[in-house]
Amino acid sequence: MEHGLVIKNTGSWYVVKTDEGESVKCKIKGNFRLKGIRSTNPVAVGDRVMIETNKEGTAFITQIEPRENYIIRKSSNLSKESHILAANIDQALLIITVSNPTTNTIFIDRFLATAEAYRIPVKIVINKTDCYNDDDREYMEALILLYETIGYECFKVSALTGEGIGDIKALLQGKISLVSGNSGVGKSTLINTILPGLHLKTGNVSASHHKGMHTTTFSEMFPLPDGGYIIDTPGIKGFGTIDFETEEVAHFFPEIFKVSHDCRFNNCTHRHEPGCAVLAAVEQHLISESRYASYLSIIEDSTEGKYREGY
Repeated sequence: MEHGLVIKNTGSWYVVKTDEGESVKCKIKGNFRLKGIRSTNPVAVGDRVMIETNKEGTAFITQIEPRENYIIRKSSNLSKESHILAANIDQALLIITVSNPTTNTIFIDRFLATAEAYRIPVKIVINKTDCYNDDDREYMEALILLYETIGYECFKVSALTGEGIGDIKALLQGKISLVSGNSGVGKSTLINTILPGLHLKTGNVSASHHKGMHTTTFSEMFPLPDGGYIIDTPGIKGFGTIDFETEEVAHFFPEIFKVSHDCRFNNCTHRHEPGCAVLAAVEQHLISESRYASYLSIIEDSTEGKYREGY
C-alpha cells in the first residue's frame, strides 16, 4: 500500500503521484459512494489516497483519506448528481472578464456563494485588461469596488502583456489553488503564462455567441516550480448551486448575512417580510442590487429544484 495524491482524472483512469514522486495510473477498487454526496466522480483531483498494485501490475485506489474540503458543481445533465471539481484546496481563483466574453455577475456570485458554503477562500482575477475600452475599465473598477468592499481581493491581469502576473505567481506560491471561470475568459492562456512549459490547449471565443469553446474536460493539477499546485478545472458554462436550503442562502453572502441579524423575524427570507433589514439595505444601496438579484436567483433554484443554464 502506498500513499499518493490524485493529480488527474480522465473519466476512466486516475493518475496518482505517490509520495516517492512516481505517477501511477489507477482505477477505483470497491464502492466509493460517499455518504451524502451523489457525485459522478467519487474520487477527485486533490484527494489523498491509498493505492495498491496487484501481481498483474494494475494499480487500484483502495481508500480516500478524509478531505479538508472540496467544491462541487452540479452535473450539466439534469440528474440530481453533482461533480466534485477538486478536494483539499487552499484557495480558489475565479477568472473573469468584463468583455469578450462578459462574465455575468450572477455567475460570479453563484461561484462565490458555493465557495463560501465549502469554506474555500476566493480571489477574483480580472483577465484581458489589455483589450478593454474606457467603458469596460469603468465597469471593471466598479466591480472591484463592489467585491473588495464585501471582502474579496481582486487582481487585474493580462495574460498577453504580463500585467499583474507577478502578483498572481506570488499568490499561488506554496498553495493548492483551484483556477476556475467561464469558458473563454483566458484561463488556459493564463495558466500557460504562469507555467510556460505546460502548453495547455486554448480555445477561441465563439464569434456568434461571445462564449468560449470548451477546451478542458476534467480537472488536473500541475506542480508549481516554487511549491504548490494549480488545479485547472473545466470551463464552466452554467454554475448550478448545490442543494442550498432557502434559509441558509443568506449565510453565503457575507454582506447580506451581516445585515440579516437586524431583521424582525429570525426566519426572514429577505423577500417580502415586514421589518426586513436586508430589503431596507438594498433600497439604501448598502447592499448592491446585483448581489441581491443573485441571492434571489439561488433561492429560486432551491425552491424550484432546477438547474439554471446560462450563468
